[in-house]
Amino acid sequence: MLSRQEIVSASIAPDPASLLSTNDDLRRTTMSFAVVCASHTPLMNRGPASNETEARVKAAFEELGAWVRAFKPDLIVQFAPDHFNGFFYDLMPAFCVGAGAVSLGDWGGGTGPLPVPEDIALDLIDHVRAEDFDVAVSFRMPVDHGFVQIWEAMFDDFKSIPLVPIFVNGAAPPLPTYRRCRLLGESVGRFARKTGKRVLFAASGGLSHDPPLPNIRTAPPEVRERLIDGRNPTPEAQHAREARVLEAGVLAHKGEGPCQPLNPDWDADFMQILRSGDFTRADALDTTQVREAAGRGANEVLSWIAAFGALSVAGPYRVKQDFYEAIPGWIAGMAMIAARQADDARP
Repeated sequence: MLSRQEIVSASIAPDPASLLSTNDDLRRTTMSFAVVCASHTPLMNRGPASNETEARVKAAFEELGAWVRAFKPDLIVQFAPDHFNGFFYDLMPAFCVGAGAVSLGDWGGGTGPLPVPEDIALDLIDHVRAEDFDVAVSFRMPVDHGFVQIWEAMFDDFKSIPLVPIFVNGAAPPLPTYRRCRLLGESVGRFARKTGKRVLFAASGGLSHDPPLPNIRTAPPEVRERLIDGRNPTPEAQHAREARVLEAGVLAHKGEGPCQPLNPDWDADFMQILRSGDFTRADALDTTQVREAAGRGANEVLSWIAAFGALSVAGPYRVKQDFYEAIPGWIAGMAMIAARQADDARP
């Protein structure tokens, strides 16, 4: 089922490189906050789905990209998870801020450095630490499709989107709580307010989502070792891992295991929490119960809660774009939402 609120029609910059242009005399210079959140899945346009489904998702990402361009942010702060591609159990932080970051290019994505403004990232770290959030820091944070896929879906590229990346552990228990992620987001929002900039908060992951991710407590020795230190896999190992996920998508499309079925009802309840404006209701979510109800990847929405926490510092907000479709072959409840602070006069 497709549900989408009307997105504003606005003049769109001709290419992503002009996204953060400061030479537009018509753009507002006052502080303004917005948020975009979108699901990601390595099986997007690779796993089984109808042509109509693929077209709807493509159109939704295009609309989301148009909305981001029209907002013209000065700064993007993105919260996102990892999938045992950049972070491992040899040292697994709850949160890590990248003062520099590099895309690993898993699942055919682009590789290379992200355009991270180091000085802003370090100032942000100082701010949140002063508010008792002992985030980890990386000057070369490895990021996978969890960070870059949504930008590639919107703009065909991630390298022209300057942003500060914040890793949120949504896949490797023990996880941070929903309340803690909201509070971290609020701290980031207070930092953004001090900058006086137009800031876009972004998040990616979820919703109901049960990829074939092993549990370190029950994994056989060779899999356990990969979860502890699986950096720099051989091409053969990477291919075998991707083949397992692709096969799981084919089986899920047929309604068969090993993945837990999607849970559109849970997805709808979570999206309604965000639409309601009272997303503090998510504080009551328990990561173990979310995993049981919506799958091993569902707690990636911790990043969404952090992003909305940051937006909330500006007060009430208005939802401007809203999309959802359950796609079993992609092992994902695909969702997108965009919102802007309510007192922003721009559409």
